[in-house]
Amino acid sequence: MSERISPETIQKVRHGAEEILGTDNSGHGMDHVERVYRLSMGFVDELPDAQRDVVALGALLHDVDDYKLVGKEKAEQLSNATKIMEAAGVDFEIQEAVREMIATMGYSKSLKGIRPTTLEGMILSDADMCDALGASGTIRCLQYAVSDKGSGIVFDPEIWPNVDITAGQYTGGKTTHGTDSFVNHHFEKLLKLQGMMLTEPGKREAVKRGEIMVKFLRAYFEEQNVPDWNEFLDKYLASR
Repeated sequence: MSERISPETIQKVRHGAEEILGTDNSGHGMDHVERVYRLSMGFVDELPDAQRDVVALGALLHDVDDYKLVGKEKAEQLSNATKIMEAAGVDFEIQEAVREMIATMGYSKSLKGIRPTTLEGMILSDADMCDALGASGTIRCLQYAVSDKGSGIVFDPEIWPNVDITAGQYTGGKTTHGTDSFVNHHFEKLLKLQGMMLTEPGKREAVKRGEIMVKFLRAYFEEQNVPDWNEFLDKYLASR
């Protein structure tokens, strides 16, 4: 579909997001945003019925109100995304579409049964989840674990993941929880994402990235000399 937003407006929105996320060290900074943006635009190329400008804005703004960064109450208001779009002169109709996308994406929302219903939202959700997989996803996971928002635990072989974690257990009013660690996060969230893709290009990309993540875990468990964790990984994958 034709674009309704000028490149100059896109840049204004990008700069607005950078003012908020530019110093983030938890894996939700502008490097993540730009990767999601590129993935989203690639997915749109394969799904031309989607509104490209809406996906572009959603990609740039999807984390400016993330609950892990601004808290749950403020996150639901999407005030940062709204202020940035208003300052950039984005039409109200497009603002509404972008807010709807952001409000229905994310793993914690999926645990509550909330998923995107528009093609644009599905594209953005897939792109965001794909960036939680693969080599970049592994680095982001480690960043978060050792940041001030994470548990500070990379791997504790005595703490097993809660593979059927609920929404309440996952957030618990905080940015981490009792079984959270770099390794456990793979089982509690990341390895589940491949089965949550909503578009064909997202599914293909997730398969490729998921294989990278599994190979990393196998090598890590071998180097740590914890064969029971590799057995756990095998059973986990077989069950899904």
